[in-house]
Formats: sequence, structure tokens, C-alpha cells
Amino acid sequence: MIKQKKSGKPNLLISSSTKDKSSEPQTMDDLLAQTGYSLHGFKRGDTVEGTVVSITPSEILIDIGYKSLGIVSEREMDMAKGFLGTLKVGDKIPVQIVSPESEAGQLILSVRRAGMDKKWLELADKKAKEETVGVVGVEVTRGGLLVDWQGLRGFVPGSQLSPSRAGKAESGIGQNLTVLVLDVDKSTNRLVFSEKRASGGKKVNADLSKIEIGKTYDGVVSGIVPFGIFVNVTLPTGESLEGLVHISEIAWEKVQNPNDYFKSGQKVKAIVISTDQKSGKINLSIKQLTSDPWQELVKKYTLEQQVEGKVVKVSSFGVFVELEKGLDGLIHISKIPPGVEFKEGEKVNCVIEGIDNQKRKLSLALVLKEKPVGYR
Repeated sequence: MIKQKKSGKPNLLISSSTKDKSSEPQTMDDLLAQTGYSLHGFKRGDTVEGTVVSITPSEILIDIGYKSLGIVSEREMDMAKGFLGTLKVGDKIPVQIVSPESEAGQLILSVRRAGMDKKWLELADKKAKEETVGVVGVEVTRGGLLVDWQGLRGFVPGSQLSPSRAGKAESGIGQNLTVLVLDVDKSTNRLVFSEKRASGGKKVNADLSKIEIGKTYDGVVSGIVPFGIFVNVTLPTGESLEGLVHISEIAWEKVQNPNDYFKSGQKVKAIVISTDQKSGKINLSIKQLTSDPWQELVKKYTLEQQVEGKVVKVSSFGVFVELEKGLDGLIHISKIPPGVEFKEGEKVNCVIEGIDNQKRKLSLALVLKEKPVGYR
């Protein structure tokens, strides 16, 4: 047997080969470390910005910085045809994670948010340019007609329907209506149209000079929508103009449903808080005709005062307690002992721990016979 001669010198060939192999990325993490590229963890419901990489009739691929490209599902392709038809490679759009990894190992994305955002912007542009749009009548509601515009629900107040309908809003169901955009606000999901103005009806712009900001007018509720009520206010001249009382201006307490407060045809008083000569919009308030309960709060309640209230809402972060109409306080979850549960309508004894008049917030704590361990 021939023995290999030992030498103090390293085998350069073997050393070089070993060095090359050790420098090569062995895993995905190694590769990412070398390139400086980082992956982000995503979960269902996350909204991120992505770049359109590929568009075909059957799929759209979007890069969101994940280990694989995201794909727009077939269902999305059908539901957002109008929007997807405007996309091109390289566009950056917001997308929502539907599934971080499907059974096929794909990242499934939704582009509905991007499509809806674009529609709201388009309507805002139509409003600015006073261009008409086509809508379809869907359902008669109190004071007007609900309509559909490319998947968005809007409202045509009865006073803004074509005179030819003569108060018969049901005649617009299933019909194509040409309308002008009166109000568009994505943040409050407010979308109001006028068929009358689109057909040459009288604009209200010229009449706004006759209405005074800060003045109270008699009016009649002409329409009720999820975001507020429309009121026809009567001027001293006998003329009437229609304005909006936003849901936040109906009452000092939080209003969930305007229908709980008013009915179409009901007589009301409203104060004008702003006007827009260009759009002809009148903003009204009903709650500002009464005093803000928070002004009385300073006089009637003090810190450390014990009060009795009624549980009106139980949430994940605490319990809301009504002390009187229009005045709620919060017992934070950290102030509720373990094992203690509440039901809506239940009477509870509390102590006032904090009053923030600027933010209109009242902090409460339970009146305890003894403090549990860990309670502060």
C-alpha cells in the first residue's frame, strides 16, 4: 500500500474548492442576505402597495415584495372588469391579501379597494367638471331613490328627481337615469346625485346669497340616508332650498341610524353652518340648536364622584355606560376585574376617574367593595 506523503502545506486545490462552496448561498435566507433583499410577512386582510408585473386574459401578477408574485383571483377578475381593463404593466396599486398561500402555493390578492378608490376619484372629477353620469335605479327609500353607479350605491333625493316623475320615485327602479353629482365623500360613504339638475332643472347656486350662515330656518325632512337627512328649509321670501344635516350634526350623542330620529315630511328647525356657492351645497345642523351636554358636564360632575349608569355597549376594550341621555363614559378593560361580565341594560355603580372636555371623553371605574390583586 502506498501511503500519501504528509505535508505541512495546505492542499490549495481542495482549499479553493471548499472556499467557493462555502461562499455560495445554500438556502433562500443565504440568497436574500447576499442580495440585500428582504421578505415581508403578510397575513390575510393586510393592505399593501404592489406593482403590476404581468397582465393576461386569465390572470394578473403583482409584485408586493413577497417570496412569490401575487395573483388576482378569477373571481376578482370578473368583479372588477372595468377597473382591471385600465391597468398596465408597471402600475402601482393598493392590494389586499386574500390568502398568504393557497393550496397551490400562490399568494392570492384582491384589487377591489384599488378599483373603488379610482371610482370615487372619478366621481369627484365628474362633480368638479359638472359632467353627467349614468346610474340605475335600485330601490325606493324614505325621501328618494337609491341608485347604483358601477357598484357604488348613491342617493337621489325626491326633490332632485326629474319633475316628470312627480313624486313617483318608484318609476325610476330598474331605469337608467342621467344625473349630476351633488356630493361625493368617500370617508363618509356619501354619494348624492341630482336627476333634476342634469335635465336642466334650476340650480340652487343663485339662491345661496339669500341664506345666512348661523341663522335658524324652519324646514321639512325631504330625505333620509345612512349618512344623514336632507331638509328643505324655507326662506323668508317663501322659497325653499335643500340642505344636508350630516349624521354627526343630528344629535350630540352618537347616531347609528338617522331613521331613529326623523321621518320624511317631519317639520324641523335647522341652523346653517356652511354653504358652497360653487357646488350649491348647504350644510345644516340640528344638534347645534341645543346645548352641548359636555358644557353641562363641567358643572354637574366632578372627579371621584360616584354615579349610577346603564350599560349601553360592551366592547373588546371596555364597557360604555350611559349616565344620562347624550352622556356616555367608558370603563376601560384594565379597570374591570377578572371574571366580571356585563350585559346591555344592566345598572352599574361607577366613580368618575377622568374628564376630558376637549375630547369629550369620560373615564369611569367600578365602585368596588375591595380591590382585587393587581387592580390599580
